[in-house]
Amino acid sequence: MTTQRIGIIMHGVTGRMGMNQHLIRSVLAIRNEGGMLLKSGDRLVPDVIIVGRNEKKIAELAAKHGVDRYTTDLDAALANPDDTIFFDAASTQMRPGLLRKAIDAGKHVYSEKPVSEGLEEAIAIAKHAKAKGVKNGIVHDKLDLPGLLKLKRLRDSGFFGKILSVRGEFGYWVFEGDWMAAQRPSWNYRKEDGGGMVSDMLCHWRYVLDNVVAPVKAVNCTAVTHIPERWDENGERYDATADDAAYATFELEGDIIAQLNSSWCTRVRRDDLVTFHIDGTHGSAVAGLHTCYSQARVNTPKPVWNPDQKQTMNFFEDWVEVPDNKDFDNGFKVQWEQFLRHVVEDAPWSYTLEEGAKGVQLAELGYKSSQERRWLDVPALDI
Repeated sequence: MTTQRIGIIMHGVTGRMGMNQHLIRSVLAIRNEGGMLLKSGDRLVPDVIIVGRNEKKIAELAAKHGVDRYTTDLDAALANPDDTIFFDAASTQMRPGLLRKAIDAGKHVYSEKPVSEGLEEAIAIAKHAKAKGVKNGIVHDKLDLPGLLKLKRLRDSGFFGKILSVRGEFGYWVFEGDWMAAQRPSWNYRKEDGGGMVSDMLCHWRYVLDNVVAPVKAVNCTAVTHIPERWDENGERYDATADDAAYATFELEGDIIAQLNSSWCTRVRRDDLVTFHIDGTHGSAVAGLHTCYSQARVNTPKPVWNPDQKQTMNFFEDWVEVPDNKDFDNGFKVQWEQFLRHVVEDAPWSYTLEEGAKGVQLAELGYKSSQERRWLDVPALDI
């Protein structure tokens, strides 16, 4: 057995998501396990270079996690032929330019979502990657969450029969920042800085619905700014110009209706911070991030509506937990491994920049639907 090195340029990984999920729990986790076993019997070991603007910050991050290489010079990093993958988790506003620069340098590219703020730009970067012949990908992390994997397993087994509807609830209360510090960065609530619930979450809901239930055909969305003022990391008041909640209904292939509420202004009384409830003719299931509960038609209770008497049935008791049946690894790490196999072994890979453009398309249509207060069809993209 021999060891193969693969050089990865990681940009924008000083933020919470990039640092925790991508750098520490994915790429460095693969490295610390001794690399990833390839079909040839070799082990593929990532060799990371961290790129950022704040040299002190990236130097501390590198030292803490045993990363030998870091730089503030992105151009120099891209010029190194020994590093073949570029990853970006920085701001959406910068992303298209960064990806184009990396593609022009001959790098395979993998990035967080959204791929851009507008559909035209998303399509352009996907076409550019295809024209240059580089491997490319966009993060679809929720698809490898245990709860959604179990939902997909139920769908693929025919458990639901004909799927009728989907209900999703996502979000939690994000403190305004005055008397209690906010637990999310303030830029999320400023439209001019790329914030917005629709732009953030409809990209996720596109790939979740497409892959776990059925392809999205149409959307009707209402975007709202419930809380018009917040306080930033320095305790300074600012106007919240971005939408902090989105209430969307989708029509899916097969006459399925999906309703997904996304809000930073809701207090949680459900199984998880996100839940998906699928109803079908033969059964129903509810999944969170890790757990999934099902109810077959033979186990379905028969309640009778009577508002004059207190309800005595405990509806939670009639659901059965879907077992793990396997060990589930970190969803981000799983997709990193898939992308690395795609680059090194040409293994199958579905989550391209074209799929990222579909997410941007749905977010753009969501905003348009909200502004025009009407349903909009989701046309196929020509990339």
